[in-house]
Amino acid sequence: MGDAAEDYARTAMNQAATGAGGIVSARVEDVTASGRVNLDLNGQLLLDVACADSYRDRAADDWVAVRMGARPVVMWRLGDDPAATDEARMQALAENVLDDMQVIRAATYGTGAPPGTGWQQATETWIRKVSGKLEVYFKVGDASDPSPGTPPTRPPKAVTISPSDTGSWRGGRPDSYRNNPYQGDYSGRGNLRGAWFYGTAIASACSGKTVSSMKVAFTRKSGAGANARRSLHLYLHGYTSAPGGDLNLGDGPEELLSLSVGAKGTATLPAAWRSQLASGSARGLAIYARGSRDYMSVTGGQITITFSA
Repeated sequence: MGDAAEDYARTAMNQAATGAGGIVSARVEDVTASGRVNLDLNGQLLLDVACADSYRDRAADDWVAVRMGARPVVMWRLGDDPAATDEARMQALAENVLDDMQVIRAATYGTGAPPGTGWQQATETWIRKVSGKLEVYFKVGDASDPSPGTPPTRPPKAVTISPSDTGSWRGGRPDSYRNNPYQGDYSGRGNLRGAWFYGTAIASACSGKTVSSMKVAFTRKSGAGANARRSLHLYLHGYTSAPGGDLNLGDGPEELLSLSVGAKGTATLPAAWRSQLASGSARGLAIYARGSRDYMSVTGGQITITFSA
């Protein structure tokens, strides 16, 4: 935390904090890549504030209780009881784990008929693979005990694709000083545009499947531009790898995400964009802005694709 933020924290503790321990409420501006948070405290931006372990599932725009001091600490989230939300989340996680399992209660063998009741002798066996999962069918002579139904087919599992390369361009050529994607101009030397490249991995992952969503994760680097939230100006591009000349932009801009310095966030791509990426008519993502207001450097670019069939 900078000296100005620490000075403000001391002032806030003396003037605004009430109750034992100096607990005040604040709004989370963003979650940082380190898992800390940037806080909006009465209009003042406090950067990279530590959080107690009790503050879990951290997210931008949470209202939180902050113990003030020379080093403020977020203690817990303010709001409704999360029990119902947690139950649904845990159920979804359990179903996802079970989807990876082929469950048979017991597998035994011997030289004669099995002991006990309820057994049926299979005279023929068929197997097939559906959505990567094995199905087995037994033909029996007497189906006195009705067969259980076939469970519904689950969609293919989500995949996450990381960029194979990144870079920035200025003045119609690559900027050799910047390996990370940048947008805007802070020096008067010309506007920057940055890009993430994935080869053909996105289209390959989507081949033969129905895409339901694409989400991309970004982190805004420290030391580039204003500390406050600024918008990413996102575009598509058609390159499988970094061009040696200018980086031409496709559809855009879309302002799907705003980040303060050091923050991480996830943007959901528009339906038209995911269709282009899935088909291969677009290959990757780019950022571009004019001037210094939205100047920033961005890392990440991992795209998570979910499917409905």
